[in-house]
Amino acid sequence: MSKINVAIIGVGNCASSLIQGVQFYQEVTENEFIPGLMHVNLGGYHISDINFVAAFDIDKNKVGRDLAEAIFTKPNNTYRFCDVPETGVTVQRGMTHDGLGQYLSKIIQKAPGSTVDIVQVLQDTNTDVVINYLPVGSEEATKWYVEQVLEAGCGLINCIPVFIAREKYWRQRFEKRGLPVIGDDIKSQVGATIVHRVLTRLFRERGVRLERTYQLNFGGNTDFYNMLERERLESKKISKTNAVTSQLDYSMGAENIHVGPSDYVPWLDDRKFCHIRMEGQTFGNVPLNVEMKLEVWDSPNSAGVVIDAIRCCKLALDRGLKGALEGPAAYFMKSPPVQYSDDEARRMVEEFIATNRQDE
Repeated sequence: MSKINVAIIGVGNCASSLIQGVQFYQEVTENEFIPGLMHVNLGGYHISDINFVAAFDIDKNKVGRDLAEAIFTKPNNTYRFCDVPETGVTVQRGMTHDGLGQYLSKIIQKAPGSTVDIVQVLQDTNTDVVINYLPVGSEEATKWYVEQVLEAGCGLINCIPVFIAREKYWRQRFEKRGLPVIGDDIKSQVGATIVHRVLTRLFRERGVRLERTYQLNFGGNTDFYNMLERERLESKKISKTNAVTSQLDYSMGAENIHVGPSDYVPWLDDRKFCHIRMEGQTFGNVPLNVEMKLEVWDSPNSAGVVIDAIRCCKLALDRGLKGALEGPAAYFMKSPPVQYSDDEARRMVEEFIATNRQDE
């Protein structure tokens, strides 16, 4: 099998966990359960086939450094579970636009110089798949980068809640270029969104009417710091709320659901705490209430999903599939073009892999 050449936009905690993970799982065998992974081999591609060839950021402390060094550079503060040898990939100066908000600008200084020719870099490195890890609220920056990805002829995985794959305009743009896109807003392996979705689905399937619910999240990474700027939260709240309400066949009413980040606690680092409450009505209109707390390291929790998304995107490139990949998006993302239950989405992903797998 050929390597999957990957470029990363935004060398933050999520990029750090992903790159550590690809190194950490280099030698795992295919016929055993490996904690943290859904697929060791996906459609003929092993994790070791993922090859990082380019990275873009605007932080002066990261630009110009080898990718292996940049991922452990402050303000990155996620769990360090694997040493990464020098990659030979230098982090290059990316585009800012609205990527640096009011709060992040207090801790990040822009690197001097102008934005590199993104299209040229992607073409020179033979990049197959580009991953968007920009900060939440980077609406204009994301759209600018998507234009570069389209021109360069790469597949895209949009891990943030700026709506690309779910929007008809952008889907058509990828279809016209004959390129695949998976988005939007990455769903962690066992995170707040998927737990809340599964419990919501459980209520409905077992005949309990969910009447009110909230999901409150707080943590200590730059994502939560950035989201103190509430104006950057609109798409995030839409994404997380729709991910939950899509599991119901009735409307709860907007006033009865609250889902979203609530605060930033610096000493938590990349840990995320989630509190969920669900108030329902069961047999005889008797109340049933659920409360739960989830604690995770935020960035590693999504990295295994991205590893699968990369390989699905490459299978699509190999097969000449274009536009939004409905099954992978439904399983990997909070805001896919079409919402399904997680059981159905998982079945669709397995069918996608079986149908498009590459024989060695």
